Amino acid sequence: MLSQTAGKPALISLEGYNSQPTSIRAKALVFADPASQQLLSQMEQLGPSEAPILIIGETGTGKELVARHLHHLSGRSGPFVAVNCGAISEQLAESELFGHEAGAFTGATARRAGWFEAADGGTLFLDEIGDLPLNLQVKLLRVLQEREVVRVGARRPIPVDIRLVAATNVDLHEAVSAGHFRLDLYYRLNIAQLNLPPLRDRVGDILPLAEYFLGLYAQRLKRPLPTLHADTIIALQRYPWPGNIRELENVVHYALLVSFGQQILPKHLKLSGGMPTSGSSALDSPITRIQAAYQELFRDKTPDLFQQLEQLLIEEAFAYSGQNQVRAAALLGITRNVMRTQLKRYGLLGESEEIGSESIKAYG
Repeated sequence: MLSQTAGKPALISLEGYNSQPTSIRAKALVFADPASQQLLSQMEQLGPSEAPILIIGETGTGKELVARHLHHLSGRSGPFVAVNCGAISEQLAESELFGHEAGAFTGATARRAGWFEAADGGTLFLDEIGDLPLNLQVKLLRVLQEREVVRVGARRPIPVDIRLVAATNVDLHEAVSAGHFRLDLYYRLNIAQLNLPPLRDRVGDILPLAEYFLGLYAQRLKRPLPTLHADTIIALQRYPWPGNIRELENVVHYALLVSFGQQILPKHLKLSGGMPTSGSSALDSPITRIQAAYQELFRDKTPDLFQQLEQLLIEEAFAYSGQNQVRAAALLGITRNVMRTQLKRYGLLGESEEIGSESIKAYG
C-alpha cells in the first residue's frame, strides 16, 4: 500500500495487503529516482480508468506492486486477484482461468469458478502473460471482447466485470513476430502501457529501498537498527542488480544476519554472483567502475555511445602498447587485421603505415 512520510519518498509495499505476491517478487517500491517519480505520475493518471494496462519490466522490478496500486487507484470494490500465467500447467490453464462444471473432465468432481469470476468487480492481474498458450490467448481475447466467460463443460456464459492488468518480462512485439503471441490480443492488452525500469536505471531508489529492508528485517530479527557505511552505500549504488529489488532485499537481509556491529560494512554484502565482497578492493575493481560509468552514460543518453566507446578502447589499447599493432590486438583479444582495420577507421595509422598496408594487399 502506498505510504508517504514527510521527508521520505513515496513507498509501495505488501504491508497492508491481505494477499501475498504470486511468486517470489519485489515486495517494495519507492519513488525517489526521477524515473520512478515519472512512473508514479503515470500510474495516478491511468489508475482510475477502466482501460487494460500492460506493465513491461524485468523480473523482480515490482510489476505486481504496480498492478496492486493501480487497483487501489481504480476505486473498484471487488478484489485484486493475481495469477502467474507461467506457473499454470497448460492442461489446467483453461479451467483455472475460466472455471469448470462438475464432470467436465477427469477429476472435476465439483463445479468451480475460475480466476475471472473470482475477480468480478475488481482487478485481474495476469503476470507473465507472454507464457499463455496460443489456444488460451484466443479464449482470453473473446472474454475481453464479450466481457463474459464460459466454464469448461458449460454452455451458458457468465457475465464478468473485471479490469485487466497484464505484465510481461519479454518483448511481446518480438513474440508476435515469432508466432508465439497473437497480434490481436497484443493490441487489446496494449491500450495503455507502463514501462518499469530495472533497478540499475533508477539508482536514486537503491538507498531508500535498502534502508526500508534494513528496518524491516531488523524489526523481525529484534536487532538494533544498524546504519550503512559510506562505502557500503557506494557499493550498493554501483552494483548492476541483475535480480533487481528482490536481489537487493536478499543482500540486505544477509548483511544484517552476518553483521553484529552498529554499521553494515562492504564485507557484509553478498554481491557479484553470490560471492561476498572482500573489502573495498572488489568494489573498486576496474570492471565495477566501468559498469558504474556505463550506467551514468546510459542515464545521460549519450549520443553515438557505441562508436565513442569503441574508439576510446582502440585508442587506449594502441597507446598502452606503445603503438604496436600486434601487442594492442593481443590486449583486446582480436586479430592484427581487425586491429589495423579499426586503427585505420579512426585515423590512428600514420600515412606510411597505410601505404605499407596497401602495398601488402597489392603484392601479397
